[in-house]
Amino acid sequence: MAPDQTPLVEMRNIFVSFGGVHAVEDATVDLYPGEVVGLVGGNGAGKSTMMKVLSGAYRPDSGEIYVDGKLATIHNPRDAKALGIETIYQTLALADNVDAPANLFLGREILTRWGTLDDIAMEAATRKVMGRLNPLFKGFKTPVKALSGGQRQTVAIARAIHFNARILIMDEPTAALGPAETAQVRDLIKQLKKEGIGIFLISHEIRDVFDLADRITVMKTARMVGTVNKDDVNEDEVLGMIIGGTLPKTAPVTNAYVEAHP
Repeated sequence: MAPDQTPLVEMRNIFVSFGGVHAVEDATVDLYPGEVVGLVGGNGAGKSTMMKVLSGAYRPDSGEIYVDGKLATIHNPRDAKALGIETIYQTLALADNVDAPANLFLGREILTRWGTLDDIAMEAATRKVMGRLNPLFKGFKTPVKALSGGQRQTVAIARAIHFNARILIMDEPTAALGPAETAQVRDLIKQLKKEGIGIFLISHEIRDVFDLADRITVMKTARMVGTVNKDDVNEDEVLGMIIGGTLPKTAPVTNAYVEAHP
C-alpha cells in the first residue's frame, strides 16, 4: 500500500455487544486497494463479528465506517453490496443443482424481451468474468456440486466481482481443500489483488495468512491486539499475539488497542 492512498475501507472504534457480552470493543482496522489483510484470532476473538458489521449482518453499538474516505451507512447487506462490499462465506452459498451461470446470476437473472431467462447472455457474461479469474475453467454447464472445491470458490468469487465488488470478505477460503485446490484459491486471490480489489481474509491457518496477506490484524477477547506488516514478523510472533495478546518487540504496530489504551 502507498502511504498517500485513501483506504478502500476504514472501520474506526467499533463496539458490538450482545446483552452484557462485549463481542467487539473499540476495534479499528483498514484496507487499501490491492491489499490482503489477514484477520486472525482464537474462537470468540471478535473477528467474524467485526466483518459481519462491515457486511451489514450486524449493526454496531458505536463506531464509524468509511468507504473511499467517506462516512458510510451500512444498516443491512443491501447497503454493503451497494458500496461494493461482498462476502465469500465458508459454505460459499451456492445452489448445488445448477451450473455456474445460474449461480452467478441467482436472484439477478438476465431476461429476454419476452420475459424468459436469457441463458446465452448469462453464459457469455460468466465466461468473460471467468476468463479474468481462471482461464482454464471449463465447467460452465456442469452443476456446481460436481465441481472441485477450488472451482466452486472461483464461481463464488466470480459472482461477487461481476457485480462490481471492490472489497471482499473471505471466510476460511481454503478450509477443507486439498493442496492443489488451495493453490488454485491462492492464485485467485493474487489475481484479485492485481485488479485492485481489497480483501479481508479470515483464517485460522497461519501459513495461508503468511502466504497471502500483506498485513495481519490480530484480535483477542473482543479487542484489537494490533496490525503488523507481514514482512516484519514471523509466525511465532503472530502466535504470541493470538495466544498471549503480546505485541512483537521489534515490529512496527498500527491500529493497536494498547496504543489507544496504554
